[in-house]
Amino acid sequence: MATVAAPTLGIGSPNNSESMARRYGRAIVSFACDSCSGAMTRKLIVAVVPALVACSAFTMQPPSQPGTLPPADEQRPLVIAHRGASGHRPEHTLPAYALAIAMGADYIELDLVSTRDGVLVARHENEIGATTDVAQKFSQRRNTRVIDGDSVTGWFTEDFTWDELRTLRANERLPSRSHAYDGHFGVPRLEDVLALADSAGRRRGRVVGVYAETKHPSYFRSIGLPLEESLLAALHAHGLDRRDAPVFIQSFESGNLRALRTKTRVRLVQLVYDTTQVTPAALREIATYADAVGPNTRLIVPASIGGRATSVIRDAHAAGLLVHAWTLRPESEFLAARYRGDPLAEVRELAALGVDGMFGDFPDLVLEGLGRGPASGR
Repeated sequence: MATVAAPTLGIGSPNNSESMARRYGRAIVSFACDSCSGAMTRKLIVAVVPALVACSAFTMQPPSQPGTLPPADEQRPLVIAHRGASGHRPEHTLPAYALAIAMGADYIELDLVSTRDGVLVARHENEIGATTDVAQKFSQRRNTRVIDGDSVTGWFTEDFTWDELRTLRANERLPSRSHAYDGHFGVPRLEDVLALADSAGRRRGRVVGVYAETKHPSYFRSIGLPLEESLLAALHAHGLDRRDAPVFIQSFESGNLRALRTKTRVRLVQLVYDTTQVTPAALREIATYADAVGPNTRLIVPASIGGRATSVIRDAHAAGLLVHAWTLRPESEFLAARYRGDPLAEVRELAALGVDGMFGDFPDLVLEGLGRGPASGR
């Protein structure tokens, strides 16, 4: 049994663990380390909600009953932790989700892909060479696949069983962010994230919402691994297949959302990235099958200094759609010039324009910009 102190990451710095711990609490996080020898167990000291057991080995608890906690949608705009607190921890890991919850995010967002044996796991893409240590552990599995018309070479979740995938450890995807946590955390299943959201929500006394994206759904269906049925089954098992459930299902594809509309009452979100997708007519069409639209922030406000906001929010609301904007990132390589280096200015502008939710890699910063951070008593 070994105990190590894992550094806590801030923006551009891996060394602010004390301030993070003071804000969000310090906990011992224990998990079975499949990559360690024998039955050895690691303990990491990280700023997360108490009693979380990281990776996929934490204790499952029964789902809470509907209506027993305040709703995740009690405040607007919603703060949606993009792949967890992915600016502070490697994305799509249980510690990233747990930290986002501890910070006060309303929803945690996860992208879903499938293993060879049909287990849904949280990864940004089904190609996992850049986000795990798969190349070191399974070098012979490198492959080339055509996904949504693009030829991609790497390592793919659909070539691995869950038992194989669970041996991997996650790495930070972006070269410009700290890699201090590379190799510490495993790849979680959808089931693990749902259990965490339920347990942590009851612990903090307010529901934690789950915001799931089906990644490449047509591709996965074409290879006999459809995402939607497994997702709906998992939501049903957790009592989350209600209209008022703290759940959104999102997709860049419209076909699977239209099909989902006939199978579930859960709220659906059409992700968009092009101006042709946010005309008044296009938004009215989206409203026939979806409950919200998820535009890139640049479809709402231009990057340039002095540029005027578009009518996307007004037009979407007129069509009866919520607007959830993606993705707020504070680093200079992502932050639009119009904000002159101040990421909180972006949060405040989007809120003033009437956006209903914001995806952010640093949910603590989004909350701060909304006046809902630790200093405000949130």
